[in-house]
Amino acid sequence: MPAFNSLPGFREFYPEDQAIQNHIFDTWRKTATGFGFQEWEAPVLEPLELFTEKSGEEIVRQLFNFEDKGGRKVSLRPEMTPSLARLAAARAGSLRRPVKWFAIGENFRYEKQQRGRLRSFYQFNADILGESGPAADAEAIALAIESLRAFGLGETDFRVRLSDRTLWFLFLQSIGIPEECAAATLAVVDKLERLQPDDLLKAMEEALAGSPANPAEALARIRGFVAQDSLEKLAAFFAGSGPVSEGIQPRLADWSALLERLAAFGLSDFISVDMTIVRGLAYYTGFVFEVFERDGDGRALAGGGRYDALVKKLGGPDMPATGFGMGDVTLRNLLEAKNLLPAPPSGPDYYAIALAPECRSASLAGVAALRRAGIRADYSFKEGRFGKLIQAAEQAGAKNVLIYGPDELAAGVVKIRNTGTRAERTIPIASLVPELTKTFP
Repeated sequence: MPAFNSLPGFREFYPEDQAIQNHIFDTWRKTATGFGFQEWEAPVLEPLELFTEKSGEEIVRQLFNFEDKGGRKVSLRPEMTPSLARLAAARAGSLRRPVKWFAIGENFRYEKQQRGRLRSFYQFNADILGESGPAADAEAIALAIESLRAFGLGETDFRVRLSDRTLWFLFLQSIGIPEECAAATLAVVDKLERLQPDDLLKAMEEALAGSPANPAEALARIRGFVAQDSLEKLAAFFAGSGPVSEGIQPRLADWSALLERLAAFGLSDFISVDMTIVRGLAYYTGFVFEVFERDGDGRALAGGGRYDALVKKLGGPDMPATGFGMGDVTLRNLLEAKNLLPAPPSGPDYYAIALAPECRSASLAGVAALRRAGIRADYSFKEGRFGKLIQAAEQAGAKNVLIYGPDELAAGVVKIRNTGTRAERTIPIASLVPELTKTFP
């Protein structure tokens, strides 16, 4: 028989690994519900068109897509947002707004494997629909920050790089880049930190092909824009640049409102203005942000922003929306590097052993009663010698051993042995549950 291994980029989780995953999921879930978000889920297999038309070319190249046996073109979901928009569109008329939903789901992208990036990953998504103002953006950003703080991470561990596609479109308009070239120009901006100057210029030439804008001049103006790293500098930049789009001042007021809310939450130290962040997916329309490690590999931990047009594109009404996604892979790597992963799972609170066949029924009845009372209890499948059974209980990580022997059974008691201190005590079998739920060592 050949040996079978998991596919490249996919993971299996042994119990100790799954315990860490559960800790991550539980922390995400607890934080989101604490913010008043409700959990949802959608199929992991969706119509291909949901992603090919709504998410942009970057996602399309990474799809696990195929034709199913019914001749339908389908894809494993690479992200959750299009599914969310589809669900919201289907019930838009009956949803109480603002809608605050979150999901923890597995996603799939066919891409090159590297540290922090696999082909199968879990993602925490949180979204607010039906609210167009900066209040929703502030709430989403606050949840992203508090979700990371809940793991013990602080302002020295990560930062939120905040930008704005609306302000970008207004800026591009002000320097003469036509609207039809704006999305392609932002795609170049998204690579500003990764491409060499010659490659950037070539990419800008392609983005502005057919327009009167000068690529080299546009790139220089863009570099000046991205150098502004505070709201005050952005305001001064536009004030000193001559005639600009009439929408810029109202947009700067939105910036002020957003930053004021984040300051009121006590989160200003986590925020940095960074106009190089534009997010690669085509559906983003307003404030966008990415959360990065402050040291180590400096990898992205989360990202998101506003996508006001997506619900309507999927057949629903106009419904403004904002949200973010946070992956488990880079987060788990960071928690490991910071020694913030939980301890390995502990064993049962009580482990029952029967020293003779005639003691088996009493031991099983005790275990069943403890389990019904919400106490973690296990037992040895076999009867046998005391030393060997005690060893089995210790190997199982049990805190206490319930000893059912012929002498104890005759006296109507059970002996309890603490595996750490070796101290022993006896209690009546009839009082097992009341006694242990009262003391619960």
